[in-house]
Amino acid sequence: MVRPTEAPTAPTAIAGILLSSLEALVAAGQAEAACRFAGEACAALRARDPAGWRRFNVFLHRTAKYVSLEDV
Repeated sequence: MVRPTEAPTAPTAIAGILLSSLEALVAAGQAEAACRFAGEACAALRARDPAGWRRFNVFLHRTAKYVSLEDV
């Protein structure tokens, strides 16, 4: 957990920026694209950054309900 007095590490900050961008895609009606990008991030982070992987995995589970089968 990051303490309020500590600055986030570069990978943590970048993951936050990317997650914000994916949220913007969802808000713009592009949930399917956001989920695809989040899935790619999960695959890239799984072995190297379990905490980062978890953040994107949570995003996927939270966002999947906005993707219709017609989008896939």
